[in-house]
Amino acid sequence: MHLFRSIIGALSGLAALFLPLGKAERMAFPPESIQFFENKIRPLLAGNCFECHDAKKHKGKLLLTSREAILKGGDSGAAITPYDPDKSLLIEAVKYINADLQMPPKKKLGKQDVADLEQWIRLGAPWPSSGPISTSAKLEQAFSITDEDRKYWAFRPIERPGLHKTNGQAPIDQLIQKQLESKGISVNSIADQATLIRRAYFDLIGLPPSYEEVQAFVNDNSPNAWPKLIDYLIALPQYGERWGRHWLDVVRFAQTNGYERDDEKPLVWKYRDYVIRAFNEDKPYDRFVLEQIAGDELPDVDNDSLIATGFYRLGVWDDEPDDKRAAEFDGLDDMLKTTSETFMGLTVGCARCHDHMFDPISQQDYYEMLSFFRNVRYYDKPKYEWDSATYSPLIRPQFVFEWQNKKDKPKDAKPPWNGREYALTVREHSVKPMDTHLLIRGNAGRPSKKVEPKFLNVLTNTKPAIAQSPNPFTTGRRLALAKWIASPEHPLTARVMANRIWQFHFGRGLVATPNDFGKAGVPCPNHKLLDWLAAEFIDSGWSIKHMHRVIMKSEAYRRTSWQNPANQDADPGNKLVWRQNLRRLEAEAIRD
Repeated sequence: MHLFRSIIGALSGLAALFLPLGKAERMAFPPESIQFFENKIRPLLAGNCFECHDAKKHKGKLLLTSREAILKGGDSGAAITPYDPDKSLLIEAVKYINADLQMPPKKKLGKQDVADLEQWIRLGAPWPSSGPISTSAKLEQAFSITDEDRKYWAFRPIERPGLHKTNGQAPIDQLIQKQLESKGISVNSIADQATLIRRAYFDLIGLPPSYEEVQAFVNDNSPNAWPKLIDYLIALPQYGERWGRHWLDVVRFAQTNGYERDDEKPLVWKYRDYVIRAFNEDKPYDRFVLEQIAGDELPDVDNDSLIATGFYRLGVWDDEPDDKRAAEFDGLDDMLKTTSETFMGLTVGCARCHDHMFDPISQQDYYEMLSFFRNVRYYDKPKYEWDSATYSPLIRPQFVFEWQNKKDKPKDAKPPWNGREYALTVREHSVKPMDTHLLIRGNAGRPSKKVEPKFLNVLTNTKPAIAQSPNPFTTGRRLALAKWIASPEHPLTARVMANRIWQFHFGRGLVATPNDFGKAGVPCPNHKLLDWLAAEFIDSGWSIKHMHRVIMKSEAYRRTSWQNPANQDADPGNKLVWRQNLRRLEAEAIRD
C-alpha cells in the first residue's frame, strides 16, 4: 500500500477531493478548521497521495478523497482516528515507525507536514461539508466567472444607503432598527455610566479606569461627557498599544520563526512599534496599506514605510529547508495569503493547487497575484551582533533598510559596528521581474505556462499599471497592487477593515469570519450597515479614530448585554445587534 508519491502541492482543478459523504460524516466544522484543511492538508494530500489513492487508483483499497473514505480505510483498517493522532495509522506511516508501513516510500515527509497532519487529526479531521461534486464535470469545464459571481454582495461596489432624517438617531441605529422591527425584536436599554466607562477603557486602552475616574464620569451630567471620554482615551499612548495588538494578531505577528529551532526574529520589534505609532497618529488606513505592501516602492519613501515592509516577514520561516525551491514558494504563498486575507478578506491561498472550491478564484488567478511578490526575498543569513542588536552592513543597501536610531541608549550599551541599526524587512531579487509560472498541483518542481501580474478577475478587468519604481532596485509591481487594494473603489478593503473595527467593539464582526468574505464565510446579516460603515470610513479620510467615535456614540454600542429571554428565540446569537455582546477579557488585558 502506497499512501504518497510526490512531495508538494495539490491537484489542479481537483473536484474529486469531495466525494459524497455519508450523512453521519457530514459534520459542521468551524470556519478556521476548514481553512486549516484548505491551506495545509488538501495540498499535502493532493500532492502526495492522490496519484495512488484517488477514485481511479486506490492501492490497498484505500481512498483518501473524502473524510468518509479515510475513516473507512483500506486493507490495514481506518487511516485515522479523529482527535487522536497517536492512534492513527496515517501518522504511524508518515513517521516511519513501522518498517512495513513507511509512507511515502521514496522520501519521508518533512517535520512540518507531519505536524500539520497531526494537528488536523486533533481537530477531528475537518472536511468541508459541501456535498457531492461531479469529478468529470469539474475537470471538463474550463473555469469561468458568471454574472452571478460578480453580483455577490461583497464583490459589488460600496453604496452608502440612503437614510431618513430622524430626531437625533445615529445612522447605525437606524439601520439596525429597521431589521429589528421586521423581526419584532425590542432593544435593550442603555447601560449605566459605570458600565460604559469600564467598557470604553477596556475597549480602547485595555486597562480599567480608576475609582476616581469612574466617579468623575458618573457625576458628569454634561451631554458631551461620553464623546469627551472617547477623545481622551484615543489620545492616550496606550490606545496604540491596545489597537496595535489587534493588528499584530491579524497579520500573524510572531517574535520567533517557528520550526525546530524557533529562532528569534531580530529587530521585529521595529515593525511592532511602527504599528503602534500608526494607530496613535491615526495614520490614514489607505496609507497604512500602501506602506506595508510596498513601502520601499513609494515615491515618498521614509523610515516608517520601509519598516512597514516587515509585514511580509512576520510568519514562520525555515532557514534550512529540506527543499529550498518548495520553501521559496511556501514563503511567497504566505505573503499572498496574508495580504489577501488581511486587506481583502479573501482566501486566495485556497487556489494554490486548484481552482477555489467556493469562490470564483482560479488557480491562474492565484499565480497572477503571486507574480506581484515573485521578486521578494527574505534575508538568507545576515550577520547579527546580539549585544548591539545590529545587522551587518555586508549586504547591499537596497536589501536592508538602514534605520538611524535616534533614541537614547544606556550608557553601558555596546556601540553598533557602524553606529547604525537596521530593520527587519524584505528585499527584491533584482530590478528585472522574475518569471512566474503556474505550478501543476502547486508543485514547485512542475512549472507550466508563464503568467503575468494581474488583479483578481472577479473584482476588476483593469490591467495593472506598473510604473518604474523610484527605487532602482525594485520592480514597482507591489506598488501597483497596493494602489489597487488601497483604492476607495476597491469593493472589499474598506468593508473588511470597517468589519474588523466593529468586531473589536462588539466581540463579533458583522461578518463573523473577518478573514473570509467569500461564499465559505459566514454571511453578513446587515449588508446596508456594513456598507454605511465602509463608506463612512472612506469619506472620513480612512480614519480609524473617527470610526471609534461613530461606533461608540451609537446606542447599539452603549446597550446593556442583558440576554432578554423574549428575544432569544428570534435572534439567539445577537446577529441583529439588539444588545451588546458579553465578551471575555483577553489575557493581555488581564495581565496589564
